[in-house]
Amino acid sequence: MPPVVVDTNVPMVANEQASQAGHQCVSACIAELEQIVAGRQILLDDRGLIIEEYRRRLSLSGQPGVGDMFFKWLWNNQANPRHCRQVTITPTDDDNRGFVEFPKDPELANFDPNDRKFVATALASGVAAPILNASDTDWWVVREALERHGVKIHFICPELMSTEK
Repeated sequence: MPPVVVDTNVPMVANEQASQAGHQCVSACIAELEQIVAGRQILLDDRGLIIEEYRRRLSLSGQPGVGDMFFKWLWNNQANPRHCRQVTITPTDDDNRGFVEFPKDPELANFDPNDRKFVATALASGVAAPILNASDTDWWVVREALERHGVKIHFICPELMSTEK
């Protein structure tokens, strides 16, 4: 299996911190995180942006949720190449993309700047690393544009992707 990039919403849903996510979605997120811990490699950016976002939203104590347990495991294994691979991404401020590796595409101009690090990391890895997403509909809105640039997104909870509210 290829390595993965994990949007922060996945461990948050595993922690039951997304009211829109039902039991089936929470269970699916837990299963994805367990698969990573069991041996699937995760990609992190070399600037520490992804791990820092996790740190702000998850508990390093590993409690009380499964997402917190995942984060503690990741924190302890982030330098272990068997579990984690650091990918070089290059910040830029020349055209609001955020990173050199983020696609220059007008359809992505309004994509959440906080999620661009995940895209840049996946693309800079040089492998077909899917980005795991559970509950963020912004990914659904731009999925076709991202796919044209080689970004694969795995929607763990497709039932949450309706953009009609």
